Amino acid sequence: MNPAVRHALASLAVAVAIATTAQAQDAPVRIGIAAPLTGAIAHLGKDMENGARLAIEDLNAQGLAIGGRRLRFEAVVEDDRADPASATTVAQKLADMQVNGVVGHLNSGTTIPAARVYNDAGIPQVAPAATNPQYTRAGYRFAARLMATDVQQADGIAGYVARTLKAKTAAVIDDRTAYGQGLADQVVADLGKAQVKVLKREFGTDRATDFSAILTTLRGLKPDVIVYAGADAQAALVNRQMKQLGVSATFIAGDGVCTGEWSKLAAGANEGAYCSQAGAPREAMAAFAAFNQRYKARFGADVIVFAPYAYDAVMVLVEAMKKAGSTDPAVYGPKLAGVTLTGLIGPIAFDARGDNLRGTVTIYQVRGGKLVVAP
Repeated sequence: MNPAVRHALASLAVAVAIATTAQAQDAPVRIGIAAPLTGAIAHLGKDMENGARLAIEDLNAQGLAIGGRRLRFEAVVEDDRADPASATTVAQKLADMQVNGVVGHLNSGTTIPAARVYNDAGIPQVAPAATNPQYTRAGYRFAARLMATDVQQADGIAGYVARTLKAKTAAVIDDRTAYGQGLADQVVADLGKAQVKVLKREFGTDRATDFSAILTTLRGLKPDVIVYAGADAQAALVNRQMKQLGVSATFIAGDGVCTGEWSKLAAGANEGAYCSQAGAPREAMAAFAAFNQRYKARFGADVIVFAPYAYDAVMVLVEAMKKAGSTDPAVYGPKLAGVTLTGLIGPIAFDARGDNLRGTVTIYQVRGGKLVVAP
């Protein structure tokens, strides 16, 4: 072979090798963020997305290196519309893109069907907000959650209703989603154990706007308490219609309602009502005030509820990567269960199923349009 040609080929081979190495080093670590960004609970999905974005921005500012490679993180955001069918489509899209990990989804009804897709693709998933126990009982390898489960939350609601509110009777309404129905089922069981008689079990949908027929029935039954399992938008309508119809029962709801938007949507009709939140009070989150200040400066609004959980979900994925010395899902996925860290929400550690061992439940009351820790 002509020496000049040989030299040219050798130079080309070196150039290709350098370019390939540089491309590998520059390839971003892509974190999928799946949440409802349109529809009735889009404000909650955006809150979750923003929290995850802040985490990714912080990681990029740190210049984190794993396996000798400085990493650049990238958010890949998809709208699941809070719809199970859309969620599986979104999950498949993220799987086809070969993202390195997923933060999502928001509600249990989307998280559970999407989890199967991620599991089949071998992609680690951390759910910031899904609380239905079935998510982590499916035996998926690389799935974890940060919030307390519905089992823990229902016990907290039923205990508060019986011991603090001293209620003897209750009615339960849910929105027929996997989250709402699952929480309501558990609340009914726990109320029975607490010797609180459930007079009526009713349900609407996650898009319902008229609860007058249900509330008229409950007005006649006169329960001490109405428990609602669903999202803040529908709960606000229940509150407004309770006021219009003269239903005097004390109202208490699950974490899907326990948001900063609830009072705005209810236009004051939820004053004095209660809700549970799967997590420690914000006052107990040492870094929350500073985080909220940064969040507001970046996005022009206060944290609603899920942003700290989404932030920590990103950090859980990255901590597993650090433990494994790799961003490859097949390599770092097995390390997910062993992650322990102190996040914005407090100490985080997982049991064998992927549930947060440190999951706690707090009851809040609406006072002056704001959520305060209930007595």
